[in-house]
Amino acid sequence: MIQLLSLMPGAITPPDYPSLFFFEVGDWWDYLALILVTAGLAGGAWLIQRYKWAVIVFFIAVPVLLTIFWWPYSTEGTTTAGWFPIVKQYSALLGSLSLVGLQYFPKLRNRWYLLLPPLLLAVNILEAVVRDFQVYSVQGFDPNQGGMVTWGGSWNIMNGIAGILNLLAISGWIGIYIAKDKSKATVWGDLTLPWIIGYDLWNLAFVYNCISDHAWYSGVALLASCTIPIFFGMAKGAWIQYRAYTLTLWTAFVLTFPTFTNGSIFEHRSSHNGTALFLISFASLAWNLGVFIWHYYRVFKLHRNPAKMEVYSDLPSYVELLRDRATDEIKLEHAARLGSTPEKLGYGPVAAGATSGPASGGRAGRPPLE
Repeated sequence: MIQLLSLMPGAITPPDYPSLFFFEVGDWWDYLALILVTAGLAGGAWLIQRYKWAVIVFFIAVPVLLTIFWWPYSTEGTTTAGWFPIVKQYSALLGSLSLVGLQYFPKLRNRWYLLLPPLLLAVNILEAVVRDFQVYSVQGFDPNQGGMVTWGGSWNIMNGIAGILNLLAISGWIGIYIAKDKSKATVWGDLTLPWIIGYDLWNLAFVYNCISDHAWYSGVALLASCTIPIFFGMAKGAWIQYRAYTLTLWTAFVLTFPTFTNGSIFEHRSSHNGTALFLISFASLAWNLGVFIWHYYRVFKLHRNPAKMEVYSDLPSYVELLRDRATDEIKLEHAARLGSTPEKLGYGPVAAGATSGPASGGRAGRPPLE
């Protein structure tokens, strides 16, 4: 309790540069770089989503070469040093490759393989939760993070709890499918917009808490690059794919050019403002608590097991995804888990007498993948 009170906003030493609450007052090229990084990451994810050559280049050839010749030595003496960036790169890469597998090897789509996306997403969150709790005891220069200035406080505890709540609201992975259109999008409808906002708030607060001077790019730009596309046709319902791909690309870039975010002309530092640290983590906790309550209200009221069926497949946004992006076979699967038909649920027309075919392991009258 004493430490908690001592780490309230007044205990932080303010920086010697002008700031605008969350970040320093930057030069014009800082803002241009933010836009270019966001666009570059989103564009890279778009290429990888659609073309095998991009998968081979960005997810196989480049990581293998850099793992052998550059990454073991690249971050020494920089603020990117430490265990976290390395673990994040390889866990993100594994998650991305698991989604690539779903795209190009349809037979992998079974209930066991579909456990990979939620498990890897949960690991991604847990890595950061552990780091948030670890940083609670850090004041000033962090020797485990290349000497980066970090201010631990109650915000780390709040945001760590928010991450756990966000993790516990993951559901509906049994319903992941590949879109029928040429986008090859990996659609996971149960990751609703409220959940995504909760994840973004939590992750932004985590980066701001734990690697503050990297938050301009590793927080704002990176999260924008995977969230903005979901409002457009190319990534509708495919947040998980864009999140995995942009995170993999960005962590690879940071390990390759570790001084870009902290030590170059494009550096854009945190304000190290205790009030800002507190408010962003408080917002993260409040929003994720709301999502958690809403999620389990639906789970218990509608008797939906999050591990065996979708929690939100009757909502208009989910119905629209199925109607526009799913094959008839996928529509039948989802409807069967709700004990209904695609026609009654508004998923769109399915031929009379159609069943969930053998390719997905289902048969008439029984929910596939169960």
